[in-house]
Formats: sequence, C-alpha cells, structure tokens
Amino acid sequence: MNNFFKLESRGTNVRTEVIAGITTFLTMAYIVVVNPAILSAAGVPFDQVFMATIIAAVVGTLIMALFANYPIAIAPGMGMNAYFVTVVLNQGISYQTVFAAVFFAGVLFILLTFTPLRKSLIAAIPETLKVGITVGIGLFIAFLGLRMSGIIVQNPETFVSFGDITDPVTLLSIIGLFITLTLVARNVKGALFLGMLITGVIGYFANMLDIAGFVSLPSMPVFWDLNIMGVFEQSLYTVIFAFLLVTIFDTTGTTIGVAEQAGLMKDGKLKNANAALQADAISTTVGATFGTTPSSAYIESSAGVQAGGRTGLTTLVVAILFIATIFFTPIVETISGLPAITAPVLIIVGSFMMAGLEKVNWKQFDEAFPAFIVIISMPLTSSIATGIALGFITYPLLKLFSGKGKEVHPLIYVFGVIFVLQLVFFPGH
Repeated sequence: MNNFFKLESRGTNVRTEVIAGITTFLTMAYIVVVNPAILSAAGVPFDQVFMATIIAAVVGTLIMALFANYPIAIAPGMGMNAYFVTVVLNQGISYQTVFAAVFFAGVLFILLTFTPLRKSLIAAIPETLKVGITVGIGLFIAFLGLRMSGIIVQNPETFVSFGDITDPVTLLSIIGLFITLTLVARNVKGALFLGMLITGVIGYFANMLDIAGFVSLPSMPVFWDLNIMGVFEQSLYTVIFAFLLVTIFDTTGTTIGVAEQAGLMKDGKLKNANAALQADAISTTVGATFGTTPSSAYIESSAGVQAGGRTGLTTLVVAILFIATIFFTPIVETISGLPAITAPVLIIVGSFMMAGLEKVNWKQFDEAFPAFIVIISMPLTSSIATGIALGFITYPLLKLFSGKGKEVHPLIYVFGVIFVLQLVFFPGH
C-alpha cells in the first residue's frame, strides 16, 4: 500500500490518510441526501437517485484514487442538479431525456480528455466568464435553498417576497441555517453534515419527521433510464453544452486548487491531470446511465487535505464510506423529505461559491459586465444555460466595441455566434 500510493514520498502514512478520508466524507456526505431531494422534484424516483449518486461517487472517486493518486473526491455536483430540475419543469421535458443530455455531455468530456481541445477551451475562456459562471451557479443554488425553505416565496406583484417565518418548516430552516453557520464559522470538521444532523434531530422532536427505519438492504439500481432520441427531438444541444462547460470548469478549477493546497503541483503542472479529469468524465457518464446529474471534483476535499491527506488512499477511504451508505436508504429518504434539513446546506454552499468575485476587474467595464450578466441572469431566469449564453455573447461584443477585439480567442467568437442562434431559434433550451 505504501508503494502503490507513494505514502512516504508524499510525507504521509496510513493513519493520516484514513483520518483524512473520513474527514472528506463527512464534509461531503450531505450530497447523498441533497441530490435525491432536489432531483425528486423533477419526478425522478428517490431510490433511483440515491443509488445513482452513490454509484457515480464511488466510480469517480475510485478512479481518482487508483489511477490519479490524488486526495480529491468525486460526486454529483451541486448546481447541475438544480439546473436539471429547471430544464425538466420549465421546458416540460422528461427527466429520461435530460439524463440522456447528461450522458452525451459525459461522453464528450471523456473524448475531450484525450484531445488538446480541452486545454484550448479552458485557456480560451476568460477568467471573468469562468468566475461569472461559478458565482451565478452559487446564487442559483442559494435561491433554490431559500425557496425550498419558504424563506422566500412567490409574490404576484413583486415576483418574490419574504416568507412566513412562523411556518414550522421555515422556522426550522432558519434555526438549521444558524446552527450550520455557527459550525462553519468555528471551522468544525463536517460542519454541513453535522448541521443537517442536528436540524434533523430538532425536526424529529418537533414531530416533523416520521422515521420508518434506519437500515435496509439496498434497492436495485435502475440502469439506462435514458431517452436518447429525445435529445435530438427537443434540440437539447445547449443543455448538453451547459452541462459540459460547467463540469469542465468546476472539475479543473477544484482539482488544481486542492492539488495546490496539498503541494502536489510541480512547476505549475499537475501530474496525471488527464486521469483526474477522466475520473470526473467517466463518473458523469456512468451516473447518467443510472439516473443522476454530472459529477465534479469536490472542493470539500480540501478538508481532507487540511487533515493531512496527500494520496489516493484518502479517496479510497471516501469511496468505501460511500458504499456503506447504501444500507441507510430509509433514514436518508426521511431526511430528504423535510426541506428544512437540506435547504440550509444549499444556501451556505451558494455562499462558498462567491469567493471568485474578487478575481473580476469591476473597474473595467468590458470585463465586469459579462460577469455581471452571467451572475444575475442565472437565478432570475432559472437557467444556467441562459446565463452562460449571455456571457459568451456580451464578452466578445464589448471587447470589439472597446477596440480590444484581438484580445478575444477565436473560439469565443464562435461560441458567441452559436449562442445568438440558440437564443433566437431555440429559446429556453
């Protein structure tokens, strides 16, 4: 084990790696509750999403552990699950069709990892758009949590307004939010998971949870619940691109960030970078065939790195713990049925994603406005794809108008034209 994971050369040992793996798992375990809770709103059966979430996490994390040897865990990402629901509900498309779009995005991602186009695409897209996409998704997620909790409700005159805090679910959501915020502020390991646990206990004693059981045999996973032809019939090409683009940026940025934290970057380069990206791409593709949204490298892996994790042994431990959770379906299903438990996590994760705002040059209009339009349009249109489209259209246009057209990579102009055509001829996709 020492030789396989190169423990000595990375200054770590088995005990440290196991503790780091447990730490990482606790910080990201919320996804096995939150992901089914979100996707079930689109009509996807809870048990199907629960099993698919774990399968995708185990597949991606094992590849990261055994082939890339990095302490970076993989699981279905936040943001894309919320986007999935809006595509299904707002456009009236079956979830089987949208899962097929996720599958195509995963296949394209796998192919891109074998070509120089991936590097070209990442290099071509300006930092301001990358930041705008991440922050916009953060607002999107936070807004979803606020709506789920009842803190924000519909209002025919102002579209949205503050909810009724005397409503039991809303009140528990606010209590859960402040409990979790306190844990996060005090740097408690597994703060999000513990916040959900404490909120759930309060909900139980307030007679808001009806627990039928804790442990059960795992249900059989559903395989290939996809409508491949529906993707072409519904022209979901922009949806595929949105899934692909966000997944690439999210995974690449997170992988580099956590690798730097762990001291694994050498001369600005990441060894086994292709294996790391393939872990995410394969996880996305496999996950779609079972019934979940695109996977991503988890920034929560930084908690494990902080605990000393430096190798794939950390992520091997994470994968084993994910496998163990398949026997706790009843309690997870019960927890996900009470929005007050999961909504605070969405709100807080959304706030984490605001960190990149400092990277935008807000004093330079042709840099600031494209980021702004991406950020504001995602939550207001309930469409990540629309936000991306508007950013890719306004960025090259403003650069041209300000006499800086040569600073823009040709690929951005190509995408700008594609997105204009999409918004004109395929609005809402």
